[in-house]
Amino acid sequence: MNIIPVLPAPRPVAQLPDYINADSELRAAAQKLEATFLAEMLKSAGLGAPRDSFGGGHGEDQFASFLREAQAEEMAKTGGIGLAEALFEAMKVRLHAG
Repeated sequence: MNIIPVLPAPRPVAQLPDYINADSELRAAAQKLEATFLAEMLKSAGLGAPRDSFGGGHGEDQFASFLREAQAEEMAKTGGIGLAEALFEAMKVRLHAG
């Protein structure tokens, strides 16, 4: 007895309408921009700044930017501060108007 219904396979991205592909590219670009902005804000807030005691030395200095970027990307993926959504909507209106 099969109680889980069998769903049809999803369509490949290549078969989706052009506007859906464009929207996903716009959303990705908006999220990347928000992540870059958030990384700079985290840097200004002092995330990854060297500590006075028990610091990681030069290695910690070198990799602090990777930590900030990774945290900023995760923040943007989960909604961030709403900048990506605002940028996406503005770019989408502009793209579909022209």
